[in-house]
Amino acid sequence: MFLAVRRSLRRRGGIGLERSVLAGGRVAAMCKEPRCRVLRLPRGSQDWTEALKSAAEALHKGGVIGVPTDTIYGITCLAQDSRVIKEIYSVKERNGGKPLAICVGDIQDIYRYCRVCVPDQLLQDLLPGPVTLVLERSEALSKDLNPFTPLVGVRIPNHLFIQQLARACSGPLALTSANISSQGSTLTVEEFQDLWPRLSLVIDGGPVGDDMSPACRLGSTVVDLSVSGSYTVIRPGCALTPTVKILEEKYGLTRNVCLDTRPQTSGTCEGMVRSD
Repeated sequence: MFLAVRRSLRRRGGIGLERSVLAGGRVAAMCKEPRCRVLRLPRGSQDWTEALKSAAEALHKGGVIGVPTDTIYGITCLAQDSRVIKEIYSVKERNGGKPLAICVGDIQDIYRYCRVCVPDQLLQDLLPGPVTLVLERSEALSKDLNPFTPLVGVRIPNHLFIQQLARACSGPLALTSANISSQGSTLTVEEFQDLWPRLSLVIDGGPVGDDMSPACRLGSTVVDLSVSGSYTVIRPGCALTPTVKILEEKYGLTRNVCLDTRPQTSGTCEGMVRSD
């Protein structure tokens, strides 16, 4: 077939036309390639110097990048950059009324961006880990991030790369799942290839989570700790049972069941496989 096309081109316009059309085909094919780079983290090594440098540079230039976490893959940008916050909503095709969580590298950073009304040891018991803690936001956080709520969710994933990336940046990261809003969450970079053309960089940390577990795609457990002495489950996620055990048995917090925004099923809420 290919040879027949080449002969036809030569008959119609000679070798010059043949070269022009074939070159145009190559250009068209190249234009379909994703514009972002994909950097694979070295297996069996934590020497991530190149990947950390590239990721930090992309973020500081106003980019949105794909990153591995301890639960599912996410996309992230600088939380204090108003322009790129709009872009991350656009990338996900996400409702602007849905809040974004922030990600920091260390527990002491939480005190800068949130007003904390729980013991520090409680934060130490839950973080780093697969939990998002919803707290009252402080004045240090950009007013353009979730302007419709006085609260903000904060994460420190139990994944060394994103912890180091957060430390390398000048402020908190805005973090959300790497998928089109309302679609299934992703455990490999290939699963969110449809987002690649909108991203500046993708960090490939290999498969994350346990794809044999029914909870593998639930994302982090989201708990509201903004009211002293109590907690509210906003999303059961993948770590509800151990989180509740810590909050109730160790710290004596009371669960506001009437305020829970998602149904609980057998402690793991296995039916919740989507993460916005």
